[in-house]
Amino acid sequence: MRTLLPAIAVHARRPSAAVLLVVALVAVAVLTALAGAAWADQPHPWQLGMQAPATPIKERIHEFHDILLVIIFAIAIFVLGLLLVTIIRFSARRHPVPTRTTHNPVIEILWTVVPVVILVAIAIPSFKLMYYMDEVPDAKMTIKVTGHQWYWSYQYPDQGNLGFDSNMIQDKDLKPGQERMLEVDNPLVVPVNTTIRVQITGTDVIHSWFIPSFGVQEYAIIGRLNEAWMRVLEPGTYRGECNQICGINHAYMPIVF
Repeated sequence: MRTLLPAIAVHARRPSAAVLLVVALVAVAVLTALAGAAWADQPHPWQLGMQAPATPIKERIHEFHDILLVIIFAIAIFVLGLLLVTIIRFSARRHPVPTRTTHNPVIEILWTVVPVVILVAIAIPSFKLMYYMDEVPDAKMTIKVTGHQWYWSYQYPDQGNLGFDSNMIQDKDLKPGQERMLEVDNPLVVPVNTTIRVQITGTDVIHSWFIPSFGVQEYAIIGRLNEAWMRVLEPGTYRGECNQICGINHAYMPIVF
């Protein structure tokens, strides 16, 4: 009886690893499906995943994200497989006397070369995307964005230097259907299917002009003029935020198109 009980216990534990693996894969599949269904042009309660792309930049960011997701899942599944093989084949029951192997040249070369190859494979599309985001194409119009504590100012230099301030609408002034902390009194208006150069600067501390569905994020720094570009593909209302901690009212600097 003493010799049978440990064997039965070990045998009973074996299916648990497979069951956990299946449960983990099912959970990942469900989360992935929910993430795809939750894409939107503004945040929503319990949202998973990124907002839907509204510009060519954001479309390329999504493509690069999908490539990375496949690579990450492949690495995670491979490592999990190695762990399961190690747990099952090299358990104390099967190997009561542990091996004293300290070196394996083939494995040591592989675990050095393979990660380098993976990083190079990731770096090439990453650098291409960064260049695409940074190189402003032939722009048809220009918008100047200025960050203040705690609101945004916009100017159209090639439209008679038209300018205005954009402040968040306070809770007491919200109208039915408007989003709390995401509405402004003067939204920015731009044409669709038009390449737009965006010049960003600041007047006090560092701010960050960030529109998730555009894939645009640039710092607004005093004394410096940063550039980005965008081409909105579909008409609609798009929202962003200052995502640089810029002071006590940092959370009250929404961006609305």
